Amino acid sequence: MTSPNPQQKDHWSAEAYSTSASFVPKLTQTLLRYLDPQPTDRVLDVGCGDGKFTELFLPSIAYVLGIDSSPAMIDAANTDYRSAKAEFRVLDCCYLDREAEGLCGGGVGEGKWDKVISNAALHWILRPESTRLKTLAGIHACLKPGGVFVFEMGGHGNVAEVQSALIYALVQNGVSVEEVRRVNPWFFPSVEWMTAALEGVGFTVERMEIEDRPTKLTADKNGGLAGWVRLMGARFLEVLPEEKREGVVRQVCEVLFTALTRVEDGSQWLGYRRLRGLARRV
Repeated sequence: MTSPNPQQKDHWSAEAYSTSASFVPKLTQTLLRYLDPQPTDRVLDVGCGDGKFTELFLPSIAYVLGIDSSPAMIDAANTDYRSAKAEFRVLDCCYLDREAEGLCGGGVGEGKWDKVISNAALHWILRPESTRLKTLAGIHACLKPGGVFVFEMGGHGNVAEVQSALIYALVQNGVSVEEVRRVNPWFFPSVEWMTAALEGVGFTVERMEIEDRPTKLTADKNGGLAGWVRLMGARFLEVLPEEKREGVVRQVCEVLFTALTRVEDGSQWLGYRRLRGLARRV
């Protein structure tokens, strides 16, 4: 199995994720309906994080293997959910094509998974252009013939306001636009791109849709917009000296305050745009 690059920092922590993004595993009713979990299903959960989403369908299936590149999140998932029917492993899903043989217990093309699911992870996993199609091909190889891949991720235009504010703040602090684009950790594809990519690696696409879903940020004192920016935007912030990072977080919050805040109660809402699909290996 491919281990994460030992030089690569683990930006994630289960505690920070729960504080700033606890809404992510909760807003998954449609995705779970597309998964249609059955008692005999063996499911591969790609980008499983801390296992809180996995927990939602775990009682209804035979077995799940969750994979994620973050050792901290996998530790949390194994602590809370590991059992005879659930296992979680550290694996960099950008290189899933290299792992298909090991995950399937046989040669590539001998997939053993009934279903592959991914929630709120592919916009990170597919960020490197050089591995995008290889990752999708790896998912295809892991599935049995007739198996389905269901996913939800950020779609084109997702969190556009906070992405723009981060770029603006970094440029104001002397970082070039080219460098900001280079460190941008997200890839938010369109319906058209994702459909063509999946069909190109052998899938039949049965559903593909994009949904505008304004999402309320947590109200925790360590969460909210500032907590979200520190966690989700960590790779943006790391191009700055450490002493400048909190200043940029404050600047982003100030720039976005009017756009995101509802006057009736002071709650803040991000412009989430979710791309969701179901594809079948024929």
